Formats: sequence, C-alpha cells, structure tokens
Amino acid sequence: MSTASDLSRPPRTLDGLDSAPPGKEPPPIVPRRRVGRQVSAAAALLVFAMVLASVVRNDAFQWGLVGRYFTTSAVLDGLLLTLWLTGVVMVLGFLFGTVLAVMRLSANPVLRTLSWGYVWIFRSTPLLVQLLFWFNIGALYPTLGLGIPYGPQLFTVSTVNLLGPTLTAVIGLTLHETAYAAEVVRGGILSVDPGQTEAAQALGLSRRRTLYRIVVPQAMRSIVPTAGNMLIGTLKGTSIVSVLAVHDLLYSVQLVYNQTYQVIPLLMVATLWYVAVTTVLSAGQYYVERYYARGSSRGLPPTPLRLLRIRLAGLRGRLNSVTAPGDR
Repeated sequence: MSTASDLSRPPRTLDGLDSAPPGKEPPPIVPRRRVGRQVSAAAALLVFAMVLASVVRNDAFQWGLVGRYFTTSAVLDGLLLTLWLTGVVMVLGFLFGTVLAVMRLSANPVLRTLSWGYVWIFRSTPLLVQLLFWFNIGALYPTLGLGIPYGPQLFTVSTVNLLGPTLTAVIGLTLHETAYAAEVVRGGILSVDPGQTEAAQALGLSRRRTLYRIVVPQAMRSIVPTAGNMLIGTLKGTSIVSVLAVHDLLYSVQLVYNQTYQVIPLLMVATLWYVAVTTVLSAGQYYVERYYARGSSRGLPPTPLRLLRIRLAGLRGRLNSVTAPGDR
C-alpha cells in the first residue's frame, strides 16, 4: 500500500534509479580520478623522453654513418641470407617437428622413446656447441657412404667437401629448432578437446583425416603464438652462425667495421635491421592469430588500424561539437 512519502518521491526508472524532476538536468557523471595512474604515466614518459634524447643527441652513435651504411650492398646481401636462413630453418624445423610430435603421441613405445630422446638431446645441448660439432663432423666421419652394412660401398663422399659453412648452419639450426617445434606442436594437439577426436571416430573418420582436418586446425590457435616467438627467436639466433664465417647480417657488418673501425655505427645498422624485420613479423603474427581465433569467441577486438579510425572519428566528433556553437 502506498504512503504519502512514496507518492512524494519522483518516479523510478527501469534500472531502479530515481529520475530527475521535470525541468532539471540529471547531475553529470564524473569519472574517478586516478592520480597514481596519471603520475606513473607521466614519470614513464619523462624517463622515455630522457633516454630517447640521450640516444639522439649522442654523437658517438654517428647517425650519419648509420644512414650511409644502412642500404649498402654488403649489408643487404647479409640481410637476404639471414632471411633465407630463417625461412628454411623454420619450414624444415616445423616439418620434422610435426613428425616427431605425432611420434611422441603415438601408441608405439619405440616411436615415443625415439621422439623423446631426440627432444631431450637437442634441447639439452647449447646451439653453439651443436654448430661447432657439425662444422667439425669430418673429424669423426671423414667420409660418408651408401652400401651394404659390413659389405661393399656403392659410393662415398668426403664430409670436408660436403658440409660447407652455410650447409652446416642450415643443418645445425634445423636440428635445434626441430626439437622445440616438436614440443610446440605436441602442446597444441593436446590443447584440443578429446571430445573432438571421439566425435570424429564416431563419424567413421580415419586417424589421419581426423588429425589433419579436425585436430590440427583447432590446435593452430595454440601453436601460432609460440611459433611466432620461435620465428623471431630464430631470426635473431641466426646471428650465431657468424662464428662459422657465414655471411649473414651480423658477419657482413663485422667485415665492414673490421676495415673502417666504425664499430658502433655498424652495430646500430644491424640492430635497426633486426628491429625492422621483427616488427614486420610481429604484425604478421598478430593477423595470423586473429585468423585462427575465429569462432573461439563471440567477437574479436578491433585491429589497431580499426581502433585508430574509431578514435579519430570520436575526436573529430568532439571537435565538431566544440566548434559548432561558435560557427552559429
């Protein structure tokens, strides 16, 4: 039963809040002031500006020489070899790594043991040790041949003439990356709900068709982020092949500053190229992740370009609302 005090109150809205009396505007909603967040952001920007100013104004970097050597033929040739090594190693590494992952998940104990042993050995050995080992493989096996065991050899080849520095780098990096790629693929496959496999078996699909048509496409959502990190790590890790005199980006830069004695500017050239390529790869990884994330949530967040357009449109609308009364 309503009382006199209830009748004197203003009507309530659907969300339970009192509506403003007729002729009066509701009080504005003021966001909470986060002083600590603003102070920390200002301090971080100040430190960043100080570091940036110290880098730009430091004459020891010799930015003029950096710009002069940035696109020289020697540096670009080294960059192309670095990109080629990265692409070949990643393709071969994930190709062999997928085979090892399937072997590790197999019901055959021999295949499981061999796969586990390979991953254990190559993850336990430093990459530099592996490269030096393959570079000196001729000390263990001067010749390699194909023929009947303990019988005649069909043909033999000298390992000194077979394994050059570039081929040694490809073999060493590929075997190293295969061990890590196997664990990445295995983790992605295990992330798929077992009910998906059971449903495929109920439909009468073979194990191979279930793996490539159902399990792997869903596992890619977990594989792609780690694979992207491996790709960037491999790009930077190829610099270690300079110890084998492979003419990658770092070794090409070293050859130049050994002649000119301009160490810092040439190292900055290599650093800027690594940063540029890594930025491009990171952007590609972002869009590949969005592609495989389709269907995992109701809606994907907007891309950075789309978010920038939204913010520019909002800023344009606020500017128009501010300047509109003055134009009348």
